[in-house]
Amino acid sequence: MEYKQVILVREDLKLDKGKMAVQVAHASLEAALRSDKDIVKKWRIKGMKKVVLKVKNKEELFKYKEIAKDNNLKTALITDAGRTAIKPGTITCLAIGPDEEKKIDDVTGTLKMM
Repeated sequence: MEYKQVILVREDLKLDKGKMAVQVAHASLEAALRSDKDIVKKWRIKGMKKVVLKVKNKEELFKYKEIAKDNNLKTALITDAGRTAIKPGTITCLAIGPDEEKKIDDVTGTLKMM
């Protein structure tokens, strides 16, 4: 069985590459810490596959958060502290998983890579 994690990033924020990388890292780590330890272990053994996908805006991000929740997937929503490029409290991205690849693809399979 394959495992993966996806991180959804808001396109409307037009984050620069460095800021996006940091937000994705925050999301990935936070979601992994919240996830089932056995799943995390299997995900790590398989190479910790991660995919960064784009969503149009905050509304679309929350839509996928609810779908993930309805499918019993762990998530981590990231809100920026506002110390650098964007206003404090700005929601930037959402990590889903790690979990079984098929379960995650059933939720995010139509989204495009960032």
